[in-house]
Amino acid sequence: MGPNSKALKQKLSQDTEREFGGTLGAVCIPFFLPLTVLFLICVSRSPEASVLQWPPQLPSTDQLWDPLAPVILLGWIGLHTLLYFMPFGKVSKHFVNLFRIFSPPVALCASSVLLVLLLGLGVPIGYLFELLLPLAASAIAASFLLSIYLYVRSFWAPYHALALGGNTGNPLYDFFIGRELNPRIGNFDLKYMCELRPGLIGWVVINLGMLMKEVELRGSPSLAMILVNSFQLLYVADALWNEEAVLSTMDIVHDGFGFMLVFGDLAWVPFTYSLQAAFLVGHPQALTLLKAAAIVALNGIGYYIFRKSNSQKNQFRRDPTHPSVAGLETIATAMGKRLLVSGWWGFVRHPNYLGDLLMALAWSLPCGFSHILPYFYIVYFTVLLIHREARDERQCRAKYGQAWDTYCRRVPYRIFPYIY
Repeated sequence: MGPNSKALKQKLSQDTEREFGGTLGAVCIPFFLPLTVLFLICVSRSPEASVLQWPPQLPSTDQLWDPLAPVILLGWIGLHTLLYFMPFGKVSKHFVNLFRIFSPPVALCASSVLLVLLLGLGVPIGYLFELLLPLAASAIAASFLLSIYLYVRSFWAPYHALALGGNTGNPLYDFFIGRELNPRIGNFDLKYMCELRPGLIGWVVINLGMLMKEVELRGSPSLAMILVNSFQLLYVADALWNEEAVLSTMDIVHDGFGFMLVFGDLAWVPFTYSLQAAFLVGHPQALTLLKAAAIVALNGIGYYIFRKSNSQKNQFRRDPTHPSVAGLETIATAMGKRLLVSGWWGFVRHPNYLGDLLMALAWSLPCGFSHILPYFYIVYFTVLLIHREARDERQCRAKYGQAWDTYCRRVPYRIFPYIY
């Protein structure tokens, strides 16, 4: 890389510092998000389950520690590290990076076998309900430790391996957003392993623990708990079955691997996405078959939109001449790529986000309407996807220029047709 291009890249990197509130966000988010995780778990376990209670309910230090929690967490991460190196699947090349891909999702299958063995041996999986706070505290601590390691080691990484947005020269912001794009130890890609394995599958395991706790308390799982577990298991299984598609996502291609992604992968996803199941343990909900059928239909519609739109996009990227996408209308760009303006991607600019949000609503509805807490996920996820769409909009406009403006005129709605 020549001195001029290096200087240009440094300038572009510094220009991205406004993401997530810049320095202020980089200071506040690592402080408040861990507290938010602990607060939400406390609320889900309280009789009132009120997120509006004042002063806010936070755990005592005694509630945050159980020696079993770090053992389980480290064992779980160790298991998925071992599975990463198992000789299954294929190696997929994406840009200049190599990633190991499992096909089918060996990590989920192996985790399922382990859970069946534990259940067969009489291990009380429902005890995860009591361990939620210590496990969350351990995951938060692990997130900080891994983020510090990643930040320090990034100073020995070659310049081309740094993320564009994480090399601003501001240590607080760079620690938060991540300096190195895809840090590796040999062939072990730390970001890719964390993105879809310990946290995402851990979410399903926590859900199962909540279901088993309900069985201990009431003799059988409720219909609401079964729906939440089933919907979210389908979502995780789909992500793992189609995990090669993650190689083209913003997290892998654009964002560095720093506290933002580390904490999200290891702590935020498993302990906030499982809130509905944790809520149902202490706040059982009666659900008629008619209501259940309507919720199943909503989740099915959301999943259909999510999967079909993603599959269409991925097929077009792999082979634009494939019969399933060859007839779709496109717009040429100056870079030689083409933008879809028909099919799912002519409906709204992010049909996959629309499907995601419909599923998120279906996950909350089994919890009834008496509490706000179960709807935290859809509120948070709506904000997240609107923010992500705005980031994607800026990047695509800078990348495709006039072609992107033409695309936006052809497809005016971003996520919600006729609304936004």
